[in-house]
Amino acid sequence: MRVTIVIPALNEAGNIGRLIEESYAAVPVANLAELIVIDDASDDTTPDEIKALIDSGRFPGLRYLRHDRRSGQSTALRTGVWAATSPIIATMDGDGQNDPRDIPRLLELLGQPGSDGVALVGGIRTNRQDTGSKRWASKAANFIRDSVLKDDCPDTGCGIKVYWREAFLRLPFFTSMHRYLPALFQTYGCKVAYLPVNDRHRQAGVSKYNNLNRALVGIYDLVGVSWLRKRTKVPQIVDQHPAGAPSVKPDVRLHDKTTV
Repeated sequence: MRVTIVIPALNEAGNIGRLIEESYAAVPVANLAELIVIDDASDDTTPDEIKALIDSGRFPGLRYLRHDRRSGQSTALRTGVWAATSPIIATMDGDGQNDPRDIPRLLELLGQPGSDGVALVGGIRTNRQDTGSKRWASKAANFIRDSVLKDDCPDTGCGIKVYWREAFLRLPFFTSMHRYLPALFQTYGCKVAYLPVNDRHRQAGVSKYNNLNRALVGIYDLVGVSWLRKRTKVPQIVDQHPAGAPSVKPDVRLHDKTTV
């Protein structure tokens, strides 16, 4: 499968360059259509680090897009997905804690776009390298979210995922939607799967989130996503006339969950 890697970045100097180089080493050139970094208005040397790699000519398909103002991780992801030229998207966080060597493994579980296969494969972080308080907060948040949404996602905060571009673009957009992608994909009739992935220490910079702001925003978003799921209907086309006339491809089954 030809894949576009999309990486949102905010003040990730010291991390983003290394992550780009690792990504090109990990994903076979025959499969990597492009790598797009979306700079969410960084004020450090993140742009210089990326542009130096582009100018080196060693990384074909490496692209840099910059927001005029800070708009958040979900907005950056959406910018990158809109700009992508391939039907398959792989995403990672810009801090380098995700391991790009996991991308080929995730792609093995992904179905062909438009098929009845899995439309999103999400990572489950093993041996997390965050602080104890963040690990505890993440477990609590995942438990609360799954209790409400019933999406069976054990690690919604893991940034490394692969999915169909067209399925993502059909989803309703809101800030923080990146934390609810498995639930949203299921709501729109797509199958999802999960796979254990590596987790690494941040090498430079600081996290852009803390437990308090995640909790406050998470509660607000959880109410909204729960409402969306209840109010969304995705019917299947079971008959058409005349036979063979062009039509919108039916969505796959609703709320179909696959765990690996």
